[in-house]
Amino acid sequence: MIVYSGLKSDFLSAVEQDSIAAEIEEKIYSKMHRRTAQNEFRSWENSLEYMYKVLNDNAIPDNAGIAIEYNIPRTSKRIDFIISGFGKKRDPNVVIIELKQWDKVEVVEGQDALVETYTGGAVRRVVHPSYQAWSYAAMIYDYNQNVQTGNIVLHPCAYMHNYRKGNPEKLEQNQYKEYVEDAPIFARGEVSKLRDFIKNSVKIGDNKQFLYEIDNGKIKPSKSLQDSVKSMIEGNREFIMLDEQKVVYEEILKTSLMCITDQKKRTVIVKGGPGTGKTVVAINLLAKLTNEGVFAQYTSKNRAPRDVYAKKLTGHKKSSINNMFKGSGSYVDAEANIVDVIICDEAHRLNSKSGMYHKGENQIKEIINAGLCSIFFIDESQRVTLSDIGTVAEIQKWTKELDSEVTEMELVSQFRCNGSDGYLAWLDNVLEIRRTANFDLKDVDYDIRIVDLPNEMRNLIVERNKAHNQSRILAGYCWAWLKEGKNNTDVHDIKIGDFEMSWNLGNTTTFAIDENSVNEVGCIHTSQGLEFDYAGVIIGDDMRYDDGHIVTDFTKRARTDQSLKGIKKLYKENPNLALKEADEIIKNTYRTLMTRGMKGCYVYCTDKKLADHLRECLK
Repeated sequence: MIVYSGLKSDFLSAVEQDSIAAEIEEKIYSKMHRRTAQNEFRSWENSLEYMYKVLNDNAIPDNAGIAIEYNIPRTSKRIDFIISGFGKKRDPNVVIIELKQWDKVEVVEGQDALVETYTGGAVRRVVHPSYQAWSYAAMIYDYNQNVQTGNIVLHPCAYMHNYRKGNPEKLEQNQYKEYVEDAPIFARGEVSKLRDFIKNSVKIGDNKQFLYEIDNGKIKPSKSLQDSVKSMIEGNREFIMLDEQKVVYEEILKTSLMCITDQKKRTVIVKGGPGTGKTVVAINLLAKLTNEGVFAQYTSKNRAPRDVYAKKLTGHKKSSINNMFKGSGSYVDAEANIVDVIICDEAHRLNSKSGMYHKGENQIKEIINAGLCSIFFIDESQRVTLSDIGTVAEIQKWTKELDSEVTEMELVSQFRCNGSDGYLAWLDNVLEIRRTANFDLKDVDYDIRIVDLPNEMRNLIVERNKAHNQSRILAGYCWAWLKEGKNNTDVHDIKIGDFEMSWNLGNTTTFAIDENSVNEVGCIHTSQGLEFDYAGVIIGDDMRYDDGHIVTDFTKRARTDQSLKGIKKLYKENPNLALKEADEIIKNTYRTLMTRGMKGCYVYCTDKKLADHLRECLK
């Protein structure tokens, strides 16, 4: 949806009359029923004055189309400024401009496409302007049928009119090069350069023709996107489905396509423990539905699984495939049924509020509302923070509220832990999560060892990792993550005697597959939803063995841990409830960490009594 559209001559006249911001404000209210904040109004006045300077050139045709605040269909993303027209050979062109008022920006070393700047009342990490402009263009091309069939060429760029470039310019350095090449940055003092960029594509006016085509294009994955996703799945053995995974997949696929046919709202809940193949099914569904021309998205609370699976599919960080992977907070302001199918992985990790501004009411409600068909993959035993609200009951509650027909399915067979249901049952029993008949691990084909020293565990994992780079060290969050060393593997956060290691680095979200990550220790947030060949697990002081029972202690968690944020306040108000909640979360955390390894798990406990107890339970 385009909020404001007109010809170049209309835009220049509105700016000269100081009415452009008011016109946009009026359009937003009439089309979106949303009031405009004062700072947003002032930003239009400021930025559009600069665009007036850029477009005030007779070589840019007066009847070129101008669009301001284009809401990309079925997303909450808005493109700031669009110019449309014909090129020299009457080829259809559209220039996409991302406007930024930033005057200071810092590079984020080693982390793909991120920068740091003051926005929203604080210094925050945000995406690089070139990446933002490029990704918007990629989204339009991949999903707008009129753009595809009309061969409309999109030319993204960023205009940072308050920012002066340095020499050399840090936002154009090597780590951002591939994005800047596709979407160049124009800064303060570069009006003529931006003009030339526009004039190179828009030489003849189109009287808003291409704006109309974009605004009225049917939402459908492009043939190139369909072919690309299909080839990625078919060439990747990691996503081959086995046995009941295929059965569940076919049933969900049938339900999803039925929703597209009869436009009836449906929800599928898929329960499954560690290693049952929830993500394998989810990724295959994403690929198949896209290949069928369905607008499908994969969503999760944690960024790590999204980034890892996107990278595993593409083999490269820059890909429009990333537009298919969304954070669970992406649907806060989404309209009903705006996405054909939303596939929610790790649904147990969903929250009520979303993002840095704590928007929304309930992510489960928002996903069900936004998706014509919503699919939730869930394991209630993997709730690991106080803010996790994902339960089957909560999903059922909102399906009734939103009149969505619900189906429940279950994945049972274990493909992790060497297919051993026995190990998982043993773990539940020994951690006192639930009583099972698995008191020992006799006849269980799984390499589980309780080691005496953390260095022994590290040596085992380093050796195992040499084969496929698929073994990692993980730990409970009992050591503070030192701010000054977040990107430095030589700054050791975790120290146990002569054993020292760094937490996973802050400049990557793909710890699970990074080449040198065996040298760092992962936490629950960078490993949940992912799997390794072997996992080395450090159980910290928050869990010990005392008087014949497993005892948890939330006071031993690090001060930087957000998993139990609010537990001290709850403890003052209701001690019994606080202890019960903390006990569940701490045990679930270690259960989750100890089920990341498909072939084996090596455990070191800071509490010797706990180590002895676990070792005894192995016999």
